[in-house]
Amino acid sequence: MHEDPYTAPDLTAAALITIDTQRDVLDGGSLEIPGTSAVLPQMALLLSCFRELGAQIVHVVRLYRPDGSNADLCRRSMLERGAPILQPGVDGTQLAEELLPETSLRLDDELLLAGGVQPLGAREVAIYKPRWGAFYRTPLEQHLRERKVTTLVFCGCNFPNCPRTSIYEASERDFRVVVAADAVSGLYERGERELEGIGVRLMSSDDLVDAMRGARRGPGDRGVPAEVPSPAAEPAQTGER
Repeated sequence: MHEDPYTAPDLTAAALITIDTQRDVLDGGSLEIPGTSAVLPQMALLLSCFRELGAQIVHVVRLYRPDGSNADLCRRSMLERGAPILQPGVDGTQLAEELLPETSLRLDDELLLAGGVQPLGAREVAIYKPRWGAFYRTPLEQHLRERKVTTLVFCGCNFPNCPRTSIYEASERDFRVVVAADAVSGLYERGERELEGIGVRLMSSDDLVDAMRGARRGPGDRGVPAEVPSPAAEPAQTGER
């Protein structure tokens, strides 16, 4: 299959974006999202690879003030009624332990709510978003542009809402986009086809790790041009949705 030069991923200039994978959305959490706990091993694999290679990582998170004043309209009533979801200062807002570079690290809720970028590692940060999309009223685009990132690899929770919105926002800003199909909860076949229709590359976490390592092999931090499998060469996605 012909590789489109405008949408082909450049994994030598890639950042990993994790979406809303906080403890409240895991199995047994106050905002449990089915399938999110199940994709944690694949997310952890990707994070380990990006850290090993010194690539950029951004964890995008949600935080809801108890009065609902910073929440989407569709969630304000439930917050006003006392729903204990993703509230600043409680353990449920923290990133899943499997995603942390060090288990002792904690999100600084007030820094994030104020629009700050919280460092979690040498090239790893957290950013708060007030709505579904990771670029809406956030410092994400500026953060990525300053680091010469051209390709975004998405994983996390929960495809129909925040990952999908964030992916379309990234496409609108002319980023090349890859989705780790086995590391996103709630992804379904029609959604995959719709993503492919806007030039998104769907890959498994294992294939992404291999491609990332191949792209950055050689002298220097940037490595050599990526050898990303074409869609025709990728196996069909299997497993539960």
